[in-house]
Amino acid sequence: METIILVVAISFGFYMAWNIGANDAANSMGTSVGSGALTLKQAVIAASFFSFIGAILLGGDVTNTIRKGMIDPAIFVDAPFSLVYGMLAALITTGLWLQLATYYGLPVSTTHSIVGAIIGIGFIVGGLDALNIKKILQIFASWVLSPVCGSLIAFIVFTFIKKKIIDTETPLLNVKTQAPYLVFTVFIILTLSLIYKGMKNLHLNIPFDKALVISTGAGILSFLTCVLLIKKIKDDQESVLEIEFNRMEKIFGHLQILTAFYVALAFGANDVANAIGPLAAIVSVIQTNTVAMKIEVPIWILALGGTGIAIGICTWGYKVIETTGKKITELTPSRGFSAEFGTATTVLACSLLGLPVSTTHTLVGSIIGVGVARGIATLNFQVVKNIVFSWIITLPITAILSIIIYKILVLLFA
Repeated sequence: METIILVVAISFGFYMAWNIGANDAANSMGTSVGSGALTLKQAVIAASFFSFIGAILLGGDVTNTIRKGMIDPAIFVDAPFSLVYGMLAALITTGLWLQLATYYGLPVSTTHSIVGAIIGIGFIVGGLDALNIKKILQIFASWVLSPVCGSLIAFIVFTFIKKKIIDTETPLLNVKTQAPYLVFTVFIILTLSLIYKGMKNLHLNIPFDKALVISTGAGILSFLTCVLLIKKIKDDQESVLEIEFNRMEKIFGHLQILTAFYVALAFGANDVANAIGPLAAIVSVIQTNTVAMKIEVPIWILALGGTGIAIGICTWGYKVIETTGKKITELTPSRGFSAEFGTATTVLACSLLGLPVSTTHTLVGSIIGVGVARGIATLNFQVVKNIVFSWIITLPITAILSIIIYKILVLLFA
């Protein structure tokens, strides 16, 4: 029986990872496709590669049995296989919900989905007392805070770009002046995100002050490199505003691709735990017949999660890419760069503060912020309404569905 449960768990772990790739991971490249910085084929290949590398090299090798401290793990100590059925129900529930959302092209949060499923499991196994209400409310607050912060930062960045570069008579000259400073800031943010609490498998454990020094060094190096590259861009003898504008957007296209690669890498490193965490917990209980608070994650489980995410992006990721890249508001490379900058900055800030954050929520909020900076009429409010509605119903649906599936699993295997 245990062998059957293990095979089922591995199958649904891969199924969930596939759906994470199709929905969540696809977000990382949506703005690049929508702006024309990357073709759909290029975006799918890049997102698959960087998400897989992030999962294998940077994904955590130790995971909490019950992630985020939402429920009391003591409820499973005397009945460890209740945890097995609970985590299996969470895998199935989240996979099904993500697949449904992807079918309609709605970018929902994997973290949001798995939290709802685990709340449902905690309630059915231990009752209301087993739920850490304070922690759950903190997570809820972060889901509101992250898109608002992403929207605000993206709004400020794009407003700055409009004022200093786009809405001027010499956009190419101005972007050549401002680009090194933008690159400097981006590289500090990206490097700091990767090396401070970002390379769990490499056990670097770099303190924040040293990470900041390294990140600043990377920023300075990128600044100087950008200055040298920009010097090679020749000004037109006869300046035509439209030509200058197109060349200016091309420069932003390169910056946007850089941030998109980072978002995909960070996604693989951080969100793969949503797929492999429950599976790792199941494998641990089956092997030891006990519930450990923290468990080692075998490399084959990381590889399974990374592979599933990559295949999900390749096979079905285009649906969500189309929504985030084209349907919320019209994007250009400068607008896409602003949205991804807002996303990366918000995710980094929340990580440093120890706040759980949804990359999906943040990215959608950042895209909306860019739309507001362009003018409120540029937003497709019907699409925005559909996305927000899907976020609202995610938690109750996944909680209820996980309870139903848990009951079915108990009847089948207990």
